[in-house]
Amino acid sequence: MESPRSRGTYAKTAARRAQILSAAGTAFAEHGYAASSLRDIAKRAGLTHAGVQHHFPTKEAVLAAMLAERDATEESRSRDTPHASPAEFLTRLLRDHQETPELTGLWAELAIAARRNDHPAHDYFVGRYEQARDIMTAHLRSRAELGKLRAGLDPRVGAALLVSVLDGLQTQWLLDRSLDVVEPLRQFLQLIEKQP
Repeated sequence: MESPRSRGTYAKTAARRAQILSAAGTAFAEHGYAASSLRDIAKRAGLTHAGVQHHFPTKEAVLAAMLAERDATEESRSRDTPHASPAEFLTRLLRDHQETPELTGLWAELAIAARRNDHPAHDYFVGRYEQARDIMTAHLRSRAELGKLRAGLDPRVGAALLVSVLDGLQTQWLLDRSLDVVEPLRQFLQLIEKQP
């Protein structure tokens, strides 16, 4: 059985890691991932460089933890709305991203930077996009089996298009916060659905 002391230590460690990740998010948003350093993150978090390295030995480890945290948050939100339609879920996802423009901008910046094979987030983004396409493909395939997908649309192609639309709308919104991203998404989903 875990002692109260070890639970307290765990809580402090979790709080400290969250503090570091918050500082890192601010640093990455202000200066970009490449120009940020562990020393800057430590200063923002009110810690020593060694204190940050105790939790995250490298900047790459900080980045991996930030990406994993974002994934966990999105997976939790999808579990919270199991009966939401794809349009409802994707609309909520876009709205959630709009509530954290700095993180959404950082995500877009990292996705582009990760195109290089030697970038520390390259494998993460390759896998993340593949997973997103697989989830969308499965959904579109089930819609096709119900006769609700536009005739002739390959579900894998539709999935790639849908991921591209989501990314493109978010990028445009980052440049112009007055842009309505929900209506274009809604109309795109109508385009790929079989019309009655």
